[in-house]
Amino acid sequence: MGMTDIIGSAGVGLILIAYFLSTEKLLKPDSKAFFVMNIIGAGLATCASGLISYWPFVILEGTWTLVSIYGLMKAMRISMT
Repeated sequence: MGMTDIIGSAGVGLILIAYFLSTEKLLKPDSKAFFVMNIIGAGLATCASGLISYWPFVILEGTWTLVSIYGLMKAMRISMT
């Protein structure tokens, strides 16, 4: 298993853990922790996809990262009011 595999697996694993915790009601899908896990996970998956030049997943995971950043910003704004 190469470094790209390790980075990609860690990223995808983090996304799946966040999803599982959300499904089991252990983590709210609008919580900061959920968004942070998705940002880090999707960011790692984006990097791994970029390293192997697999552009469909660079676009998918890059978009996932941006949407998660937006969700975190929205969650932070709501908690400040």
